[in-house]
Amino acid sequence: MSDFVEFPKMARLSRECIVTEKIDGTNGCILIDDAGMLIGSRSRWITPSDDNFGFARWCHEHFDELMQLGPGRHFGEWWGAGIQRKYNQTEKRFSLFNALRWVPAGTDPQQIPSADPRIVKMQQAAPACCAVVPVLARGVFTTNLVDWALDTLRHAGSVAAPGFMNPEGIVVFHVAGGVGFKKTLDRDGEPKGQSR
Repeated sequence: MSDFVEFPKMARLSRECIVTEKIDGTNGCILIDDAGMLIGSRSRWITPSDDNFGFARWCHEHFDELMQLGPGRHFGEWWGAGIQRKYNQTEKRFSLFNALRWVPAGTDPQQIPSADPRIVKMQQAAPACCAVVPVLARGVFTTNLVDWALDTLRHAGSVAAPGFMNPEGIVVFHVAGGVGFKKTLDRDGEPKGQSR
């Protein structure tokens, strides 16, 4: 007889979501553990001699600051000068994805929502060398909230790079489901390889 496998619980759709700007750059990963720091792109580990748009070199230059991120895998977007849309930038930047956990340096951390009110967790300030993807909207998930965030980005331009009027789109992170969805301003219905 086979082992019984329970049907997984499903998250309720009408729960909090966080809508952030989707920045068009290249994915970066910083892994911090007892052995130190490893740096990755979307699909491989990188080093200053086998780099991805200078991300590994930048991480080595900011090693002490980045170690403040603490143990774990920290994902973000490496973007700006010379990468994808470039955003009219003269240098490259790293923006952490987890806007629920991180706030930009110099910003007051807020309490992180929890299903159990007895558990109080606070956001953390990102190291000064890192940005955090801009939060465009936060609230109970509705398609109206998503459409509002897209329209705001379409008409006001990038929040990550003010004045840049060709932003890529948004990421909707559903907190209860623990999953993110992306929606682009242009050619959202096409697979990524065909949209360029």
